[in-house]
Amino acid sequence: MDDANVPSLLAMPYLGSVATSDPVYRNTRNYVWSAENPFFFKGSQAEGIGGPHIGLDMIWPMSIIMKALTSNDDKEIKWSIDTLRKTHGGTGFMHESFHKNDPKKFTREWFAWANTLFGELLWKTFKEKPQLLA
Repeated sequence: MDDANVPSLLAMPYLGSVATSDPVYRNTRNYVWSAENPFFFKGSQAEGIGGPHIGLDMIWPMSIIMKALTSNDDKEIKWSIDTLRKTHGGTGFMHESFHKNDPKKFTREWFAWANTLFGELLWKTFKEKPQLLA
């Protein structure tokens, strides 16, 4: 399994340890973001990576943020931002995790780490690909 935190296997390019084009990283990325990973969850509201300490079917927004921060694919980045915008559970903030089918079921009402990473994603997107924020 890959942890939804940073550091994680998904976050390796973000941390500067490997290029996003590295074939081993590409295979790893495909694995951790698939049903083969026991902590990858896909539901009616979102898909993403969780972890054993928050329970099954709970997605960490940080995994979706990291998917976008380590992507060069406009469609993937836009999907990530759109998914994060619709899964804040009505609070306007990123949480530690949210349920794959019900974003109003979440852990930690305020989770600065995820909020900060989300801000970083939006700033990076604004600077590099502002059209994705329209």
